[in-house]
Amino acid sequence: MSTETEDGDDLRERITNFLRRNFPQIQMHGGSAAIENIDREEGSVTIRLGGACSGCGISPMTIQAIKTRMTKEIPEISEVVARTGMEGGEGMAGGADGGMSPSFPGGDSRGGDVGGNDEGPEAPF
Repeated sequence: MSTETEDGDDLRERITNFLRRNFPQIQMHGGSAAIENIDREEGSVTIRLGGACSGCGISPMTIQAIKTRMTKEIPEISEVVARTGMEGGEGMAGGADGGMSPSFPGGDSRGGDVGGNDEGPEAPF
């Protein structure tokens, strides 16, 4: 259930500012990032990467960087789901939601942190 309230609008603004501040290369490289859903009760946000991000070879690293940094910087967010136009039928992880969840060393198959300190590969920007 989406819980967009006045506080949610502030959260939406902080997430938007976070993306602009931390990931200007998305737009500089012809991509886009849009907030699809914020669930304040669950502490989750769904981000859609589009444009040049669909099919980009480094989009899995960008997604991992967004997940890692956003959950550290915005305390209300504990889960970030990021999607591109490449998930298709089952998605890379074969999940029922069709979302893109790349696997990284030290993480589980959903892109989560198993070891607690492993942030995955460093994005090349």
